[in-house]
Amino acid sequence: MQISAAPIIYGLIFFAVLLLVEGVYLTVFGKSISLNNRVNRRLALMEKGESREKVLEQLRKEMGQHMAVKGIPLYSLLAEKAQKANIAFTPRQLVMLMVALSGFAYVGLTIGTSAATPIRAVVAVAMGFGGVYLWVANKAKKRISLLEEQLPDAVELMVRSLRVGHPFSAAVSIVAKEVPDPLGTEMGMISDEAAYGRDISDSLKELAERMDMQDLRFLAVAVTIQQQSGGNLAEILEGLSKVIRARFKLFRRVRAITAEAKWSGMFLSGFPIAAIVMINVLQPHYYDEAMQTPYFIPACLVVGVFLIVNVIFMKMMVNIKV
Repeated sequence: MQISAAPIIYGLIFFAVLLLVEGVYLTVFGKSISLNNRVNRRLALMEKGESREKVLEQLRKEMGQHMAVKGIPLYSLLAEKAQKANIAFTPRQLVMLMVALSGFAYVGLTIGTSAATPIRAVVAVAMGFGGVYLWVANKAKKRISLLEEQLPDAVELMVRSLRVGHPFSAAVSIVAKEVPDPLGTEMGMISDEAAYGRDISDSLKELAERMDMQDLRFLAVAVTIQQQSGGNLAEILEGLSKVIRARFKLFRRVRAITAEAKWSGMFLSGFPIAAIVMINVLQPHYYDEAMQTPYFIPACLVVGVFLIVNVIFMKMMVNIKV
């Protein structure tokens, strides 16, 4: 039995591309960009001697730079996720990184495989651009998940601050100092904007729309209603924190109940691809005779379409909305 190492090499090169993206990002921005830091990035930048105004300007630029170039073809697919992930790379740097990683993948494919030049070029570009897209999407998912987890504690901290007599702007400032990233930096920006004269409710609405989070929308609406109609904001936020915790608990329960269905869907979607890879590893010449027929390419296209449709429908079936 002849074993082909080509599929393994493809997988290792793609894995190396993902590692390089993360390595370059951490090398350029250091630990200050990490989500699990106790001291959030805003405070870390201010500790380096930067003024409050310059830190706010830098953070606002980072958080809005990707949507500003959303009209660029193809980059629009990445812009929204890059904004949610708060990728500190500029759009130009991100595109340059994609090109550099495509070049790295091409060199690796040239050394490790004997594929034709056009195939190496196409696969290298797919690895470079696809690797960056997956990395950004994973960053966005982790950041949104962490924001959702931090928000109830932050709202409760605001409630305690309001009850001891602090104004709401001071409560937001306390959250900015006590809560780690990502929510700490976001609330810090809102606190800085309020200090420079912007209405806090407007900043909260902008944050909710940028992150596309329903719980943040609830918070922005609660603050806006209290500003317009009055009332005990501490009691309003206490009720909101209970609602957010209940929703978060429900989401986790639904996630646990649907975990088996989701893994089944992932297995059924990935098994055909895994089977093709294993056949090519164990029997590299298995399809040699079929490749000589005129129906091979059309059949591959049909199978590819069916695989994509299968993935889409499996995703729809296991994606339960709450």
